[in-house]
Amino acid sequence: MTSRVTRRRALVAAAAAGLGLPAAATAADAAPAPARHSGRFRRMRVATFNASLNRSRAGQLLEDLATGEDPQIRAVAEVIQINNPDVLLLNEFDHDADGAGMDLFREKYLQVPQNGKSAVFYPYVFTGPVNSGVPSGMDLNRDGTVGGADDAWGFGEFPGQYGMAILSRFPILTDQVRTFQNLRWADMPSNLLPTEYYGPEISAALRLSSKAHWDVPVQIGPSTVHVLAAHPTPPSFDGPEKRNQRRNSDEIRLWADYLSPGRRSSWIVDDAGVQGGLAPQEQFVILGDYNSDPLDGDSWPGAIDQLLTHARVQDTRPRSTGAVEAATTQGGANLDHVGDPQFDTADFGDAPAPGNLRVDYVLPSRPLQVVSSAVYWPSPGQPGSELTGVHPFPTSDHRLVRVDLQLRS
Repeated sequence: MTSRVTRRRALVAAAAAGLGLPAAATAADAAPAPARHSGRFRRMRVATFNASLNRSRAGQLLEDLATGEDPQIRAVAEVIQINNPDVLLLNEFDHDADGAGMDLFREKYLQVPQNGKSAVFYPYVFTGPVNSGVPSGMDLNRDGTVGGADDAWGFGEFPGQYGMAILSRFPILTDQVRTFQNLRWADMPSNLLPTEYYGPEISAALRLSSKAHWDVPVQIGPSTVHVLAAHPTPPSFDGPEKRNQRRNSDEIRLWADYLSPGRRSSWIVDDAGVQGGLAPQEQFVILGDYNSDPLDGDSWPGAIDQLLTHARVQDTRPRSTGAVEAATTQGGANLDHVGDPQFDTADFGDAPAPGNLRVDYVLPSRPLQVVSSAVYWPSPGQPGSELTGVHPFPTSDHRLVRVDLQLRS
Protein backbone atom coordinates (compact mmCIF):
# COMPACT_ATOMS: atom_id res chain seq x y z
CA MET A 1 0.00 0.00 0.00
CA THR A 2 1.40 3.40 -0.97
CA SER A 3 1.70 6.35 1.36
CA ARG A 4 -1.01 8.18 -0.59
CA VAL A 5 -3.47 5.36 -0.03
CA THR A 6 -2.58 5.48 3.64
CA ARG A 7 -3.36 9.21 3.69
CA ARG A 8 -6.71 8.53 2.05
CA ARG A 9 -7.62 5.91 4.62
CA ALA A 10 -6.44 8.19 7.42
CA LEU A 11 -8.69 11.04 6.25
CA VAL A 12 -11.65 8.70 5.95
CA ALA A 13 -10.99 7.29 9.41
CA ALA A 14 -10.66 10.79 10.85
CA ALA A 15 -14.06 11.77 9.45
CA ALA A 16 -15.62 8.63 10.88
CA ALA A 17 -14.20 9.45 14.29
CA GLY A 18 -15.43 13.04 14.15
CA LEU A 19 -11.92 14.46 14.07
CA GLY A 20 -11.18 17.81 12.47
CA LEU A 21 -10.43 18.31 8.79
CA PRO A 22 -8.35 21.09 7.25
CA ALA A 23 -9.89 24.51 7.77
CA ALA A 24 -10.22 25.09 4.03
CA ALA A 25 -12.40 22.02 3.68
CA THR A 26 -14.69 23.09 6.51
CA ALA A 27 -15.06 26.59 5.11
CA ALA A 28 -15.92 25.21 1.68
CA ASP A 29 -19.48 24.40 2.74
CA ALA A 30 -20.35 28.09 3.06
CA ALA A 31 -21.70 30.01 0.05
CA PRO A 32 -20.76 33.71 0.31
CA ALA A 33 -22.56 36.16 -1.95
CA PRO A 34 -21.10 36.53 -5.47
CA ALA A 35 -21.20 39.28 -8.09
CA ARG A 36 -20.17 42.26 -6.02
CA HIS A 37 -18.67 45.36 -7.60
CA SER A 38 -16.24 47.15 -5.30
CA GLY A 39 -14.01 49.96 -6.51
CA ARG A 40 -11.62 48.74 -9.19
CA PHE A 41 -12.65 45.09 -8.85
CA ARG A 42 -15.66 42.92 -9.60
CA ARG A 43 -16.39 39.59 -7.95
CA MET A 44 -17.59 36.79 -10.23
CA ARG A 45 -18.69 33.28 -9.26
CA VAL A 46 -18.32 30.58 -11.92
CA ALA A 47 -19.76 27.09 -11.48
CA THR A 48 -20.27 23.79 -13.25
CA PHE A 49 -23.00 21.28 -12.43
CA ASN A 50 -23.84 17.98 -14.09
CA ALA A 51 -27.48 18.19 -13.08
CA SER A 52 -28.64 14.90 -14.66
CA LEU A 53 -31.52 16.70 -16.36
CA ASN A 54 -31.59 14.10 -19.11
CA ARG A 55 -34.54 11.92 -19.93
CA SER A 56 -35.03 8.59 -21.74
CA ARG A 57 -36.99 9.97 -24.72
CA ALA A 58 -37.08 13.14 -26.75
CA GLY A 59 -39.47 15.76 -25.37
CA GLN A 60 -39.77 14.18 -21.92
CA LEU A 61 -37.69 16.86 -20.22
CA LEU A 62 -39.90 19.56 -21.76
CA GLU A 63 -42.95 17.84 -20.30
CA ASP A 64 -41.37 17.67 -16.84
CA LEU A 65 -40.21 21.29 -17.02
CA ALA A 66 -43.65 22.54 -18.06
CA THR A 67 -45.29 21.39 -14.83
CA GLY A 68 -43.11 23.56 -12.60
CA GLU A 69 -43.44 20.82 -9.98
CA ASP A 70 -40.95 18.09 -10.93
CA PRO A 71 -39.17 17.21 -7.66
CA GLN A 72 -35.77 16.52 -9.19
CA ILE A 73 -35.79 19.72 -11.25
CA ARG A 74 -36.89 21.71 -8.19
CA ALA A 75 -34.01 20.23 -6.20
CA VAL A 76 -31.56 21.14 -8.97
CA ALA A 77 -32.92 24.69 -8.99
CA GLU A 78 -32.56 24.89 -5.21
CA VAL A 79 -28.89 23.87 -5.40
CA ILE A 80 -28.32 26.60 -7.98
CA GLN A 81 -30.17 29.17 -5.86
CA ILE A 82 -28.11 28.26 -2.80
CA ASN A 83 -24.81 28.62 -4.66
CA ASN A 84 -25.95 31.60 -6.74
CA PRO A 85 -23.33 31.51 -9.53
CA ASP A 86 -22.96 34.36 -12.00
CA VAL A 87 -21.94 32.03 -14.82
CA LEU A 88 -23.05 28.39 -14.80
CA LEU A 89 -22.46 25.45 -17.10
CA LEU A 90 -25.14 22.76 -16.89
CA ASN A 91 -24.12 19.34 -18.21
CA GLU A 92 -26.77 16.75 -19.09
CA PHE A 93 -29.58 19.13 -19.91
CA ASP A 94 -31.38 17.66 -22.95
CA HIS A 95 -31.10 20.06 -25.87
CA ASP A 96 -34.06 21.17 -27.98
CA ALA A 97 -33.57 23.26 -31.09
CA ASP A 98 -35.98 26.03 -30.03
CA GLY A 99 -34.42 26.55 -26.59
CA ALA A 100 -37.82 25.97 -25.00
CA GLY A 101 -36.37 23.77 -22.26
CA MET A 102 -34.02 26.44 -20.99
CA ASP A 103 -36.80 29.04 -21.08
CA LEU A 104 -39.02 26.77 -18.99
CA PHE A 105 -36.22 25.97 -16.57
CA ARG A 106 -35.59 29.64 -15.90
CA GLU A 107 -39.24 30.71 -15.75
CA LYS A 108 -40.76 27.86 -13.74
CA TYR A 109 -37.84 26.80 -11.52
CA LEU A 110 -34.88 29.19 -11.22
CA GLN A 111 -37.04 32.32 -11.04
CA VAL A 112 -39.32 30.70 -8.47
CA PRO A 113 -38.07 30.49 -4.85
CA GLN A 114 -37.49 26.84 -3.92
CA ASN A 115 -37.99 26.00 -0.24
CA GLY A 116 -37.56 29.62 0.75
CA LYS A 117 -34.38 30.22 -1.27
CA SER A 118 -34.04 33.39 -3.30
CA ALA A 119 -34.91 33.20 -6.97
CA VAL A 120 -32.06 33.61 -9.47
CA PHE A 121 -32.20 35.31 -12.84
CA TYR A 122 -30.04 34.64 -15.89
CA PRO A 123 -30.85 36.94 -18.81
CA TYR A 124 -28.21 35.38 -21.05
CA VAL A 125 -28.08 31.75 -22.22
CA PHE A 126 -26.02 29.87 -24.74
CA THR A 127 -26.94 26.38 -25.86
CA GLY A 128 -26.49 24.46 -29.07
CA PRO A 129 -26.59 21.07 -30.74
CA VAL A 130 -24.43 18.23 -29.47
CA ASN A 131 -23.17 14.99 -31.00
CA SER A 132 -24.89 12.69 -28.52
CA GLY A 133 -27.75 10.80 -30.14
CA VAL A 134 -26.97 12.07 -33.66
CA PRO A 135 -26.94 9.04 -36.01
CA SER A 136 -23.60 8.41 -37.69
CA GLY A 137 -24.93 5.96 -40.26
CA MET A 138 -22.03 3.68 -39.35
CA ASP A 139 -21.48 0.64 -37.15
CA LEU A 140 -19.40 2.40 -34.51
CA ASN A 141 -19.67 -0.34 -31.88
CA ARG A 142 -18.80 -3.04 -34.43
CA ASP A 143 -21.78 -5.29 -33.59
CA GLY A 144 -22.78 -5.88 -37.20
CA THR A 145 -25.78 -3.53 -37.21
CA VAL A 146 -26.22 0.21 -37.72
CA GLY A 147 -28.43 2.29 -35.44
CA GLY A 148 -29.07 2.96 -31.79
CA ALA A 149 -27.31 4.88 -29.06
CA ASP A 150 -23.90 3.21 -29.54
CA ASP A 151 -23.79 4.12 -33.23
CA ALA A 152 -24.48 7.82 -32.73
CA TRP A 153 -21.57 10.27 -33.02
CA GLY A 154 -21.82 10.47 -29.24
CA PHE A 155 -23.71 7.96 -27.12
CA GLY A 156 -27.38 8.88 -26.89
CA GLU A 157 -30.87 7.57 -27.58
CA PHE A 158 -31.95 10.72 -29.44
CA PRO A 159 -30.30 13.90 -30.77
CA GLY A 160 -29.67 16.34 -27.94
CA GLN A 161 -29.74 13.85 -25.08
CA TYR A 162 -27.06 14.75 -22.49
CA GLY A 163 -26.80 18.25 -23.93
CA MET A 164 -25.43 21.30 -22.14
CA ALA A 165 -26.16 24.98 -21.60
CA ILE A 166 -24.42 28.07 -20.23
CA LEU A 167 -26.41 30.56 -18.12
CA SER A 168 -24.98 33.99 -17.35
CA ARG A 169 -25.79 37.26 -15.61
CA PHE A 170 -23.26 38.92 -17.91
CA PRO A 171 -23.62 39.42 -21.67
CA ILE A 172 -22.57 36.50 -23.83
CA LEU A 173 -20.74 37.60 -26.99
CA THR A 174 -22.67 35.25 -29.24
CA ASP A 175 -21.07 36.53 -32.45
CA GLN A 176 -17.66 35.43 -31.11
CA VAL A 177 -18.65 31.94 -29.92
CA ARG A 178 -16.62 29.07 -31.38
CA THR A 179 -17.98 25.52 -31.48
CA PHE A 180 -16.15 22.30 -32.35
CA GLN A 181 -18.94 19.76 -32.80
CA ASN A 182 -17.76 18.53 -36.21
CA LEU A 183 -14.01 18.38 -35.60
CA ARG A 184 -12.75 14.93 -36.60
CA TRP A 185 -10.74 12.80 -34.20
CA ALA A 186 -8.35 11.74 -36.97
CA ASP A 187 -7.35 15.38 -37.53
CA MET A 188 -5.65 15.53 -34.12
CA PRO A 189 -1.91 14.87 -34.53
CA SER A 190 -0.56 11.90 -32.55
CA ASN A 191 -4.09 10.96 -31.47
CA LEU A 192 -5.14 7.86 -29.53
CA LEU A 193 -7.76 6.78 -32.09
CA PRO A 194 -7.92 2.93 -32.22
CA THR A 195 -7.88 2.67 -36.03
CA GLU A 196 -7.54 -1.13 -36.04
CA TYR A 197 -10.82 -1.39 -34.13
CA TYR A 198 -12.79 1.09 -36.24
CA GLY A 199 -11.27 0.46 -39.67
CA PRO A 200 -10.30 3.14 -42.20
CA GLU A 201 -13.79 4.43 -43.14
CA ILE A 202 -15.02 5.04 -39.59
CA SER A 203 -11.63 6.27 -38.38
CA ALA A 204 -11.61 8.97 -41.05
CA ALA A 205 -15.12 10.20 -40.19
CA LEU A 206 -15.48 9.84 -36.41
CA ARG A 207 -15.99 13.12 -34.55
CA LEU A 208 -13.74 13.88 -31.60
CA SER A 209 -16.30 15.52 -29.31
CA SER A 210 -18.84 13.11 -27.81
CA LYS A 211 -21.15 16.04 -26.98
CA ALA A 212 -19.59 19.38 -27.93
CA HIS A 213 -16.72 21.72 -27.13
CA TRP A 214 -17.63 25.41 -26.91
CA ASP A 215 -15.61 28.60 -26.47
CA VAL A 216 -18.20 31.10 -25.20
CA PRO A 217 -16.86 34.62 -24.44
CA VAL A 218 -18.60 36.47 -21.60
CA GLN A 219 -18.31 40.24 -21.16
CA ILE A 220 -17.74 41.33 -17.55
CA GLY A 221 -17.30 45.08 -17.45
CA PRO A 222 -14.24 45.83 -19.60
CA SER A 223 -13.02 42.23 -19.34
CA THR A 224 -13.78 39.22 -21.50
CA VAL A 225 -13.59 35.73 -20.04
CA HIS A 226 -13.80 32.74 -22.38
CA VAL A 227 -15.93 29.91 -20.98
CA LEU A 228 -14.46 26.68 -22.34
CA ALA A 229 -17.23 24.11 -21.91
CA ALA A 230 -17.23 20.38 -22.61
CA HIS A 231 -18.41 16.99 -21.37
CA PRO A 232 -16.08 14.21 -22.60
CA THR A 233 -17.28 10.63 -22.79
CA PRO A 234 -16.84 8.40 -19.72
CA PRO A 235 -13.63 6.34 -20.00
CA SER A 236 -15.55 3.09 -19.61
CA PHE A 237 -18.21 0.95 -21.31
CA ASP A 238 -15.71 -0.25 -23.92
CA GLY A 239 -13.56 -3.32 -24.57
CA PRO A 240 -9.88 -4.17 -24.84
CA GLU A 241 -9.46 -1.54 -27.56
CA LYS A 242 -10.19 1.13 -24.87
CA ARG A 243 -11.98 3.35 -27.39
CA ASN A 244 -13.79 5.40 -24.73
CA GLN A 245 -10.69 5.78 -22.55
CA ARG A 246 -8.80 7.01 -25.57
CA ARG A 247 -11.54 9.35 -26.72
CA ASN A 248 -11.96 10.83 -23.24
CA SER A 249 -8.25 11.62 -23.08
CA ASP A 250 -8.16 13.21 -26.53
CA GLU A 251 -11.33 15.24 -25.82
CA ILE A 252 -9.49 16.66 -22.81
CA ARG A 253 -6.39 17.19 -24.92
CA LEU A 254 -8.41 19.33 -27.36
CA TRP A 255 -8.55 22.12 -24.75
CA ALA A 256 -4.89 21.61 -23.81
CA ASP A 257 -3.91 22.11 -27.45
CA TYR A 258 -6.40 24.99 -27.84
CA LEU A 259 -4.59 26.86 -25.06
CA SER A 260 -1.18 26.30 -26.65
CA PRO A 261 -0.34 28.87 -29.34
CA GLY A 262 1.45 28.07 -32.56
CA ARG A 263 1.87 24.66 -34.13
CA ARG A 264 0.26 22.74 -31.27
CA SER A 265 -3.14 24.35 -31.89
CA SER A 266 -2.84 24.87 -35.64
CA TRP A 267 -4.74 21.63 -36.40
CA ILE A 268 -7.88 22.87 -34.63
CA VAL A 269 -10.65 24.14 -36.93
CA ASP A 270 -14.01 25.27 -35.54
CA ASP A 271 -17.42 24.64 -37.10
CA ALA A 272 -17.21 27.95 -38.98
CA GLY A 273 -13.88 26.97 -40.56
CA VAL A 274 -11.69 29.22 -38.40
CA GLN A 275 -8.31 27.68 -37.58
CA GLY A 276 -6.19 27.87 -34.43
CA GLY A 277 -6.51 28.18 -30.68
CA LEU A 278 -7.07 30.82 -28.02
CA ALA A 279 -4.75 33.82 -28.11
CA PRO A 280 -2.16 33.92 -25.28
CA GLN A 281 -3.51 37.16 -23.78
CA GLU A 282 -7.10 35.92 -23.42
CA GLN A 283 -8.59 35.01 -20.02
CA PHE A 284 -10.64 31.82 -19.67
CA VAL A 285 -12.30 29.34 -17.33
CA ILE A 286 -12.54 25.65 -18.24
CA LEU A 287 -15.87 24.20 -17.08
CA GLY A 288 -17.51 20.81 -17.18
CA ASP A 289 -17.79 17.18 -16.24
CA TYR A 290 -14.60 15.75 -17.74
CA ASN A 291 -15.18 12.20 -16.49
CA SER A 292 -11.54 11.93 -15.43
CA ASP A 293 -9.98 11.75 -11.97
CA PRO A 294 -6.25 12.56 -11.70
CA LEU A 295 -5.47 9.49 -9.56
CA ASP A 296 -8.37 7.02 -9.47
CA GLY A 297 -10.94 5.49 -11.80
CA ASP A 298 -10.57 4.23 -15.36
CA SER A 299 -9.05 7.22 -17.15
CA TRP A 300 -6.28 6.92 -19.69
CA PRO A 301 -3.02 7.64 -17.81
CA GLY A 302 -2.50 11.38 -17.42
CA ALA A 303 -5.75 12.37 -19.15
CA ILE A 304 -6.91 15.20 -16.89
CA ASP A 305 -3.32 16.15 -16.04
CA GLN A 306 -3.16 17.60 -19.55
CA LEU A 307 -5.24 20.46 -18.11
CA LEU A 308 -4.29 20.41 -14.42
CA THR A 309 -0.59 20.84 -15.22
CA HIS A 310 -0.99 23.14 -18.22
CA ALA A 311 1.10 26.31 -18.00
CA ARG A 312 -1.94 28.56 -18.52
CA VAL A 313 -4.24 26.78 -16.04
CA GLN A 314 -4.53 27.08 -12.27
CA ASP A 315 -6.14 24.34 -10.20
CA THR A 316 -7.78 25.73 -7.05
CA ARG A 317 -8.59 22.20 -5.83
CA PRO A 318 -12.18 22.82 -4.59
CA ARG A 319 -13.17 20.58 -1.71
CA SER A 320 -15.91 19.65 0.74
CA THR A 321 -16.40 17.87 4.06
CA GLY A 322 -19.40 15.95 2.73
CA ALA A 323 -17.22 14.08 0.24
CA VAL A 324 -14.96 12.80 3.01
CA GLU A 325 -17.91 11.57 5.07
CA ALA A 326 -19.43 9.91 1.99
CA ALA A 327 -16.21 7.99 1.36
CA THR A 328 -16.26 6.90 5.00
CA THR A 329 -19.81 5.65 5.15
CA GLN A 330 -19.86 4.09 1.69
CA GLY A 331 -16.49 2.34 1.92
CA GLY A 332 -15.93 -0.15 -0.87
CA ALA A 333 -13.69 1.10 -3.66
CA ASN A 334 -13.27 4.42 -1.85
CA LEU A 335 -10.97 2.86 0.74
CA ASP A 336 -8.45 1.84 -1.90
CA HIS A 337 -8.36 5.15 -3.73
CA VAL A 338 -5.12 7.07 -3.97
CA GLY A 339 -6.70 10.53 -4.19
CA ASP A 340 -7.73 12.65 -1.22
CA PRO A 341 -11.52 12.23 -0.78
CA GLN A 342 -12.15 15.87 0.09
CA PHE A 343 -11.65 16.75 -3.60
CA ASP A 344 -14.27 14.28 -4.91
CA THR A 345 -17.12 15.79 -6.94
CA ALA A 346 -19.20 12.74 -7.88
CA ASP A 347 -20.89 10.02 -5.81
CA PHE A 348 -20.52 6.91 -7.96
CA GLY A 349 -21.09 3.24 -7.16
CA ASP A 350 -18.72 1.83 -4.55
CA ALA A 351 -18.91 -1.94 -4.96
CA PRO A 352 -16.92 -2.99 -6.79
CA ALA A 353 -16.01 0.28 -8.52
CA PRO A 354 -15.32 3.05 -9.34
CA GLY A 355 -16.14 4.75 -6.02
CA ASN A 356 -16.41 8.52 -5.60
CA LEU A 357 -14.19 10.56 -7.91
CA ARG A 358 -13.09 14.05 -8.83
CA VAL A 359 -14.44 14.54 -12.35
CA ASP A 360 -16.07 18.02 -12.40
CA TYR A 361 -13.80 21.02 -12.91
CA VAL A 362 -13.66 24.81 -12.77
CA LEU A 363 -10.16 25.74 -13.94
CA PRO A 364 -9.39 29.47 -14.34
CA SER A 365 -6.54 30.87 -16.37
CA ARG A 366 -3.48 31.94 -14.41
CA PRO A 367 -3.90 35.73 -14.77
CA LEU A 368 -7.27 35.56 -12.98
CA GLN A 369 -7.27 36.17 -9.22
CA VAL A 370 -8.99 33.41 -7.25
CA VAL A 371 -10.85 34.39 -4.06
CA SER A 372 -12.25 31.00 -3.01
CA SER A 373 -13.48 27.66 -4.34
CA ALA A 374 -15.68 24.81 -3.12
CA VAL A 375 -17.58 21.66 -3.95
CA TYR A 376 -21.20 21.88 -2.78
CA TRP A 377 -21.41 18.64 -0.82
CA PRO A 378 -22.76 19.36 2.70
CA SER A 379 -22.09 16.84 5.45
CA PRO A 380 -25.04 14.73 6.63
CA GLY A 381 -27.36 16.76 8.84
CA GLN A 382 -26.13 20.09 7.45
CA PRO A 383 -28.50 22.36 5.48
CA GLY A 384 -28.64 21.19 1.89
CA SER A 385 -27.50 17.65 2.60
CA GLU A 386 -31.00 16.42 1.74
CA LEU A 387 -30.31 17.61 -1.82
CA THR A 388 -27.17 15.52 -2.29
CA GLY A 389 -27.08 12.53 0.02
CA VAL A 390 -30.15 10.38 -0.66
CA HIS A 391 -30.48 7.47 -3.09
CA PRO A 392 -31.98 7.65 -5.61
CA PHE A 393 -30.38 11.05 -6.01
CA PRO A 394 -32.83 13.94 -5.62
CA THR A 395 -30.60 15.99 -7.92
CA SER A 396 -27.64 14.17 -9.43
CA ASP A 397 -24.73 11.89 -8.61
CA HIS A 398 -22.51 14.90 -9.33
CA ARG A 399 -21.99 17.94 -7.14
CA LEU A 400 -21.90 21.60 -8.12
CA VAL A 401 -18.35 23.00 -8.18
CA ARG A 402 -17.75 26.74 -7.90
CA VAL A 403 -14.87 29.22 -7.96
CA ASP A 404 -15.04 32.90 -7.00
CA LEU A 405 -12.85 35.18 -9.14
CA GLN A 406 -11.91 38.83 -8.86
CA LEU A 407 -11.57 40.85 -12.05
CA ARG A 408 -10.59 44.43 -12.69
CA SER A 409 -13.58 46.58 -13.52
